[in-house]
Amino acid sequence: MSDIQIVDAPPGVEGAGFFATSLDKAIGLARSHSLWPLPFATSCCGIEFMATMGSHYDLSRFGAERLSFSPRQADLLMVMGTISKKMAPVLRQVYLQMAEPRWVMAVGACASSGGIFDTYSVLQGIDEVIPVDVYVPGCPPRPEAIIDGFMNIQKLVRTESLRRRNEPQYQKLLASYGIQ
Repeated sequence: MSDIQIVDAPPGVEGAGFFATSLDKAIGLARSHSLWPLPFATSCCGIEFMATMGSHYDLSRFGAERLSFSPRQADLLMVMGTISKKMAPVLRQVYLQMAEPRWVMAVGACASSGGIFDTYSVLQGIDEVIPVDVYVPGCPPRPEAIIDGFMNIQKLVRTESLRRRNEPQYQKLLASYGIQ
């Protein structure tokens, strides 16, 4: 007996030998399964991310086969670990060097909220310097949590309108971070 499940086609115009949908949905589907993540790992969350890329968890199953270590070739910034205030301008520069569309995932308690380091030298969440799309909780988060966060990014990318980046609301968000 096979364990293959037959699922219904997504809503659209259907018929024998063809399927039609909107351009937004087709591009969103292609983008969501061809993300090039840039890991910005500074501490223990980076070690958990290494496990996520290993053969047991294999993040490449989800379309993230190629990690990019150049911001100009990446579209998903995965910030993992403690970010000091001295590192904040570097993080912001990396974000600004990425081409649109770009998404950000804060992995772990330190990147999300400063974690246990409530000190003068630690940034209390990367959302103080760049906009964040998905937060992954944990200290450090398990590989399953990182994969879940990645799947949430994929869902966001898949459902995002092609015009969202040009909308006044998005431009206002970027302006609140001083990004043009």
